[in-house]
Amino acid sequence: MSGNIKKPRFLYTLLEARVPFEIGAQLLSRRFYEKNLPQGNGRSVIVIPGFGAGDFETKMLRKSLRRLGYRSVPWKMGRNMGSNSENRAHLRSEITRLKGLTGQKVSIVGWSLGGVFARELGRSFPEDVHSVVSLGTPFNGDHDANILHDIFHRLSGSEFSSDDLAAFNQRKEPPGVISTSIYSKSDGVVSWQCSLEKETELTENVEVISSHCGLVFNPLAVSALAHALYK
Repeated sequence: MSGNIKKPRFLYTLLEARVPFEIGAQLLSRRFYEKNLPQGNGRSVIVIPGFGAGDFETKMLRKSLRRLGYRSVPWKMGRNMGSNSENRAHLRSEITRLKGLTGQKVSIVGWSLGGVFARELGRSFPEDVHSVVSLGTPFNGDHDANILHDIFHRLSGSEFSSDDLAAFNQRKEPPGVISTSIYSKSDGVVSWQCSLEKETELTENVEVISSHCGLVFNPLAVSALAHALYK
């Protein structure tokens, strides 16, 4: 699944403007549809924001998860501007802390770039991570088949190196814990083909109709997430 994947169509990028409507749909409908979603058992869930986003953008999602019976927590590291030693150490510490609080393994939800973090944490610490869920995360296909690739390297001033390519290719493999990728074919930032997990007994791909930026608000995405966490 590489070599022929293009960046999202410009029309879909323009349709990222629908996010306020997705937020509105969540606010108007959540009290009704959440009653029919599977309920959690108190497991801790770390929610990692996407590139350039922080805990404010995931607040509504975390509230939904708490109403569903999960101990949902923010990542507490400000804006997500990429992986570094500080946020990696913090997330490892949070997993240990939360597992100690409940005695249960932790689930990790990652939006966009945050999903890369989530999958790698699951890969590195399967003894502590129950499951990971990614929302519109580019981890497969072509490394440059998404708008985020250009933005990230333009802002960081770095070039995509051979080491970066090797790391990207390693990330294509499923993390080895229960893993669900939630994606949208009308994603205006990440080409949907780049969000498809290889099919194994531990992986699942779930399609929803959503913008990329609306994946943490869209009622369809929240419903898919609730079902994924229930596994």
